[in-house]
Amino acid sequence: MTQSRRARYAVPAAALAAATALTALSAGPAATAAVASHAEPPPVVAAYAAELANATTGSQLWGRRQYSPQPIASITKVMTALVVIRAGHLNRRITITKADEAYLGCCIQGAGLIPGDVLTARQLLYAMLLPSGADAAMALATSYGPGATRFIATMNATARQLHLVGTHFTSFDGVQPTTVSTPRNVLMLGEAAMRLAAFRQVVTSRWYAIRAGPHHHHYYWKNTNLLLGHYPGLIGIKTGWTPQAGECLLFEAVRDGRALIGVALYSAPTKTGQVFIDAARMLNWGFGLPGPVPRLSAKIQAE
Repeated sequence: MTQSRRARYAVPAAALAAATALTALSAGPAATAAVASHAEPPPVVAAYAAELANATTGSQLWGRRQYSPQPIASITKVMTALVVIRAGHLNRRITITKADEAYLGCCIQGAGLIPGDVLTARQLLYAMLLPSGADAAMALATSYGPGATRFIATMNATARQLHLVGTHFTSFDGVQPTTVSTPRNVLMLGEAAMRLAAFRQVVTSRWYAIRAGPHHHHYYWKNTNLLLGHYPGLIGIKTGWTPQAGECLLFEAVRDGRALIGVALYSAPTKTGQVFIDAARMLNWGFGLPGPVPRLSAKIQAE
C-alpha cells in the first residue's frame, strides 16, 4: 500500500498573509535602522507574555511578564524532544499503534501517522516538531517512558535539573492547559535544546519527507514555523497553539554571527499569524541594539 499521509494541519490564510508581510519587517539594514534605542521597548508586540535574550549568555534584553507561568501549548514538545534525544538510541524502531491515532480525537493536531507503520525515533522527532504531531509525541513518550506517566515524570525531573522553577508538565504535547512555564524558563529550555545537534537539525528544516517502504507509508511534513524562509537568519524552533495558550512561538535567529532567542506567548487567541509578526519585531529590535551580541559559535556544542 503506497498511500501518502500528510499532517493534519492547514495554515490559515491570515497566517500566510502575515508571513508574507515579514518580508518587509525583515528587509535588512533599512528595516533594522528604524529599531528603537536600547532604552525603549520593541514596538507593538501583542503577546501577553514574552522575552528576548542573548542566545549565548542568556542575558535578558527585554521582557513582559517573563516570570509569570502561562500555558505553553506545543512548545511543550521541545522538552519531549530534549528527553528523547538525551536518552539516545534515535534509530530505535517504534510501531505506531491505534492508541497513538485515537489520541488525536477530533481536535488535536497530528502528523497523520498510520497504525502498524514502523518509524525510527529520529523520524518521529520530525513528525512531532515540524507539523506538531501529538500522535508522534505520544508514540515517543510511550516508547521512552516507558509509558506516558513515567515519561512526563522524566520531563519534570529534567525541568528541575535545568532550574526551570516556574515550569510544570502534565502532558507530553502541551494540550492540557495545566502544562505551564514562564517566558524566562522557556528560553532556558530552548537554549538547552538548541545545544543538541539532533534537535537543531530537525527544527531548522522547512519540510521532511519519508519514502514509502516495506514497513511504513509515505509521509511529508511541513514546518508550522512560518518564519523559516521568511525571516533571514532564523534557525528554529517551535510553534504552539491551544485555546487557552493562544498563539505561541519559541524562536532563534542569527545575523552576522550574532544570536538572539525569544518567546511570545498568547499573541492572538486564534491562528492569525500575529505571533510571527511579534517575533520579527522583537528580533529586528534586538539586532538593532547598540553594542555587540556574542557570536553563535561560542554556544553551539556537538551532540
